[in-house]
Amino acid sequence: MNWDERYNEPGYSYGTDPNDFLVSVAETITPGGRILCLAEGEGRNAVYLASLGYDVIGVDGSEVGLRKAQALAAVRGVTITTIHADLGTFEIGTEQWDGIIACYCHVPLAIRIPLHNSAVRGLKQGGVFMLEAFSKEQLAYNTGGPQSLDMLMSLADVKRELAGLELRHAVKLEREVREGSRHTGLASVIQIVGIKPVQTA
Repeated sequence: MNWDERYNEPGYSYGTDPNDFLVSVAETITPGGRILCLAEGEGRNAVYLASLGYDVIGVDGSEVGLRKAQALAAVRGVTITTIHADLGTFEIGTEQWDGIIACYCHVPLAIRIPLHNSAVRGLKQGGVFMLEAFSKEQLAYNTGGPQSLDMLMSLADVKRELAGLELRHAVKLEREVREGSRHTGLASVIQIVGIKPVQTA
């Protein structure tokens, strides 16, 4: 997938409204906290989180998408930081983030495993990791997402990759996804909300 070409198309490929699962859980993150949005694309989720008062950094491999993210932020009257980077080499850091968001962050398995491991390390104690992504069963639905099993997820695999988090919500389910022209219709998704435990003396 050439994401610059995708995001050069008119409009916003996945709409300008935030992911509705994110909306349902966003305020579990420390108010005013620092949030990293992985594979943020055209900015819909980062802009929403900024509107709630969070300090938001969106990272993506597409400069075109990130320019549209900044344009959306300007229209909505909020400020976000964007970083153009390859998720295979991006440094998340250690205990840097109050929240890390991965909405439809579909990358090859060889990148995803270390990325998820790094996300666990990157959360502050008490920090929240939120994920929604297509499951491997999504191939049968034809309503969006990668056409490669390597880039789709199983709940068991994701749980292993996020070892070290307390999973408050970890499910595979069918739901209607209505996000722009690219995610539309009944889909098979995985949802995760994980908390990094607070260490006690």
